[in-house]
Amino acid sequence: MTQVTERGTPLQMAPRAAAGRRRSPAAAACVLGGAMAAGLGLGFLAVLVIVLWISSPYPDSGPGGALHLAAGLWLLAHGTELVRYETLSGVPAPVGVTPLLLVALPALLMRRAARLGSASGDGNDGDEVLPASAVFSAVTCGYLCVGALATVYAAGGPMPADPLSAAWHVPLVAVLAAAGGVWAAKGRPVGPLPHWVPEAVRRAVVRPRYALALRAGAAGALVLLGGGALLVGASLAWHGAEVQASFLALTSVWSGRFAVLLLALALLPNAVVWGASYALGPGFALGAGATATPLGFAGAPALPRFPLLAGLPPEGPGTLLTCATAGVPLVAGLAVGWFAVRRAREVRYRETALTAALGALVCALLLAGLAAAASGPLGSRGLASCGPVWWATGAATFAWMLLPAVPVAVAVHSWRTRPVRQAEALAMEAGDEWHDSGVRELRWEALQRAAGVLVPDLAQEAPQAGPEPAAAMAVVPEAPAGTGSPVTAVAPAKPPRQVTVVTEFHLDLTPIPVPPNPVDASNPVDTSNPVDTSNSVDTSNQAVPSAEPARPVVPPVAGARVLARRKPPA
Repeated sequence: MTQVTERGTPLQMAPRAAAGRRRSPAAAACVLGGAMAAGLGLGFLAVLVIVLWISSPYPDSGPGGALHLAAGLWLLAHGTELVRYETLSGVPAPVGVTPLLLVALPALLMRRAARLGSASGDGNDGDEVLPASAVFSAVTCGYLCVGALATVYAAGGPMPADPLSAAWHVPLVAVLAAAGGVWAAKGRPVGPLPHWVPEAVRRAVVRPRYALALRAGAAGALVLLGGGALLVGASLAWHGAEVQASFLALTSVWSGRFAVLLLALALLPNAVVWGASYALGPGFALGAGATATPLGFAGAPALPRFPLLAGLPPEGPGTLLTCATAGVPLVAGLAVGWFAVRRAREVRYRETALTAALGALVCALLLAGLAAAASGPLGSRGLASCGPVWWATGAATFAWMLLPAVPVAVAVHSWRTRPVRQAEALAMEAGDEWHDSGVRELRWEALQRAAGVLVPDLAQEAPQAGPEPAAAMAVVPEAPAGTGSPVTAVAPAKPPRQVTVVTEFHLDLTPIPVPPNPVDASNPVDTSNPVDTSNSVDTSNQAVPSAEPARPVVPPVAGARVLARRKPPA
């Protein structure tokens, strides 16, 4: 019968309730941390917009409009598409090009909140340590609550957010950032993965092939982005006069120029991705029917005046200078092939080539994702699509990375393993067929089965000896009194040696007594110092072990040689 208290509460439920009370402060702190991460991002953009609104000589709206615009910019930083209703044609124009530099603000804040939530509570003093899944859920829940309020608040501003776009862009950024923060707080473990993950995926994670492919793909993506940044910088420097004229013509007040400069800096990572796509070949779109590629700039884009857009290549067919941008993906492919080679030398060529191909695939996926994030609409009709096409960029990246990466990886693998192949060639010239590639393991196993135990166990063959004989003593006669001759001290014989017998795969540490070296009784006196032998002691009746021929501890093995054993290839 269950006992109850005066209020009717079962006694066995009290510990669970206490555990829930202990756990609730930690979960509430995680929810509050996620909400604070979203609030800090909103507050930073709100302060920036309010400062620009105050410094503007011709403000279009009051402080309420500035705050609504700040909420819209915060949603745009997550990839949400905004809608601009105040247009010359009266048709609402979408704004979907996300400044990639703004994405770093919510991502870093959310990641920090997840890390702090995972680090709180170390189990001491009765603190409850929340599991990683609970921290992830609590931080994400707090962040999404603030995101929903910001979406509702931005609907009353000049550039409201599209509800459907905000419904999946904000959770996507929050989930990825929170997962990265929890993973970093747990020490960045590679495994084991949860049980609900398929077995094939869990086995694939522990393979070194996939870790090398990720490293090679990331290296190729960094080289491509670095080449894109180089192209953008060179183009802006080449068209420096046009860029300066465009910057000065937009506004004449310092607050407006400061706002244009901030917007250009926020869009600079987008320009880098566009430059990488331009070097890969697909290029980028500048509205309906206008595309810029190394082979030429086709179409008539209806572009607004902006400093970054003033650095575009001129219209018309491509030149030798624009076609030279193909060197960027070529260098990236070489980087993928170099980083795809494992440092160990026991990997086959097929494994190296497969790792390089996987690295090319990883690089293609990364560039396709960046191209999708860096593009979008800037308006309607002529500006409905701006930026690189993600699937074309991904396909071109995979082709460019695969062609040079696989041969380079195989060549680097061959170069790193040349000392081993030279040693094998010398062994073959000397008539040593043991190291012939492909049959070393089979020959080793066949020799083990045929030879059995190469070193027999001598401990079992040794006879059961009785008590150890007394140690032979070499006795030196005393010198006569008064002669002053040196007297040699009595030296004991060497103690019995102990031999450790090593079998094929086991160690037998049983000591085997070996008889000491017999002492020649006929000449027990050191002849280096002549002494009187009249008082010598008779040692003829002393027990001296009989001199037997020394038997080898380990019998020789005929027909086998001991060679250096190397680890077989994986």
